[in-house]
Amino acid sequence: MEPNVDRDWIRKAKRKSFLTGMATGLVLMLVLICGICAGYQVYRLIIVKNNFSVQSGAQETEYDTMVTAEMLEKMQTIEYLIRKNYYKDEDISTKALEEGVYSGMIASLGDMYSDYYTQEELEALMQQTQGIYYGIGAGVSLDTTTSYPKIIKVYDGTPAQEAGLREEDIIYEVEGENTYGLDLTEVVSRIKGDEGSWVNLTVVREGETDYLSIDVQRRKVNIPTVEFEMLEDGMAYIIISEFDDVTVDQFAEALAMARGNDMKGLILDLRGNPGGSLDAVVKISQKILPKGLIVYTEDKYGQRKEYSCDGTKQLEVPLVVLINGNSASASEILAGAVKDYGIGTLVGTTTYGKGIVQSVIPMIDGSAVKVTISSYFTPNGNDIHGTGVEPDVECVFDGEAYYSDPERPDNQLEKAKEVLGELLK
Repeated sequence: MEPNVDRDWIRKAKRKSFLTGMATGLVLMLVLICGICAGYQVYRLIIVKNNFSVQSGAQETEYDTMVTAEMLEKMQTIEYLIRKNYYKDEDISTKALEEGVYSGMIASLGDMYSDYYTQEELEALMQQTQGIYYGIGAGVSLDTTTSYPKIIKVYDGTPAQEAGLREEDIIYEVEGENTYGLDLTEVVSRIKGDEGSWVNLTVVREGETDYLSIDVQRRKVNIPTVEFEMLEDGMAYIIISEFDDVTVDQFAEALAMARGNDMKGLILDLRGNPGGSLDAVVKISQKILPKGLIVYTEDKYGQRKEYSCDGTKQLEVPLVVLINGNSASASEILAGAVKDYGIGTLVGTTTYGKGIVQSVIPMIDGSAVKVTISSYFTPNGNDIHGTGVEPDVECVFDGEAYYSDPERPDNQLEKAKEVLGELLK
């Protein structure tokens, strides 16, 4: 049954969620999540009656299996009861019943970052890493406080921006269907559609007295993950909106352009960046960090994997990094390393706090599972999961001023310029 939604409660919960940095949730974003491994991981299963052993590397662990004759019998009984008693035969799908079993196994973990993908969902997910997709051009995240999806990023020149969607808008309905409690895969699939078609979103927005109904056209969206601009006094400004496969080359090009324009200092904007590829953030970090660790991970067996930098491309100018409560995962890896090495000043608000890594593990039928496999730590050994990375200079974004003025004044960016100006003196 759909809950009775109190809009004031949603607004209060949303504000609390933003301030604590815990609202980003399972960022699919019509893009991706940090920690997805591109390669296949092969696990050899040895099934012995009521238990099995998992061999991975040097580790071998035995587990009691849940798949027993009694379980199979119960599943068959439930299927029989559904087919015999459910009032609409057209709603019963053998494939959906089967997929529901697999999804339910992953859901039982209670981990919002773990998921099961059908073949179609996996193909769509992999396409998103290329930076090109069919949709509306907005980043979507699950607000864990309200259990509703919300907009965390609106890209320039996209249908989402043209329609007037804003960051922090909570998506209450898609095409009149309530989104409460849906996982991000389902929300994204409802928003996406045929190119040129329209989707209606009902959103809850801070400061509005009623729901907003917004129609957005679906189009092919080619999102630049890196944007570059030269500001006054030799300040270079680079925005990284996500860490995808294409981001590494885009960042290298932007950095080269900044140096070609006689860059005196750099402002790196990671606000609203939900993360992405671990490989991408490591390669980008290697272009600016000193010699040493970038990040390391530890799995449940205590196995540690380190990602390092040789320091040959360390940034030679003062650095300021902009962060906020929607900077998550890979963004926090970079921000955390900058802070630990003391090579830059973090400005903004505390990041989201996602310090765990996921791996997408394909199966032979084309489906896959995404599971949390390890925790990651900053170079100094800090575990930021659930706490985030704190800024050196706190500056809360003034959204009211930003959206009420056509010039879009950005007080956080102005603070970053002020801080960088002091470093350049």
